[in-house]
Amino acid sequence: QIEVTFEVDANGILQVAAEDKGTGKAEKITITAEKGRLSQDEIDRMVADAEEHAEEDKRIRARVDGRHAYEGYVYQLKHSIEDDDSKLTEAIEAEAKESLLEAIQEAMDWLDEHPEADVDELATAKAGLQKLADPIIAKAYQGSAGSSYDDDHDEL
Repeated sequence: QIEVTFEVDANGILQVAAEDKGTGKAEKITITAEKGRLSQDEIDRMVADAEEHAEEDKRIRARVDGRHAYEGYVYQLKHSIEDDDSKLTEAIEAEAKESLLEAIQEAMDWLDEHPEADVDELATAKAGLQKLADPIIAKAYQGSAGSSYDDDHDEL
């Protein structure tokens, strides 16, 4: 019977001890993890690189966030208009619905054609779609609010 013990210290050094219980013979080995570890110079260089690229990372993050916001708006608008169970779908006039669907398709095409669009381009594109969609949606909600109130309440 052989008893083996493993110990790992805070520095990642592994000590293995084995003892043969029958003969009483024992052996120990120490394994250091120097291979594959980063030196302090390498760590300092990596930190400096990260600090040097921080501004670029912020710009990229802002662009990605802007793109996600625009894509989310486009797909939410598309879903709201195409959902047959939506009161919004019922309230929008056919002509307005058609122009909105065309604008949504143009927005989706623009997003596909401009994968590297910057924050300002994305904001401008989103604002253009909102300028078209907001009045149509507001009119639909105003029109449906009055009629749904009348339809949903019985006279006493």
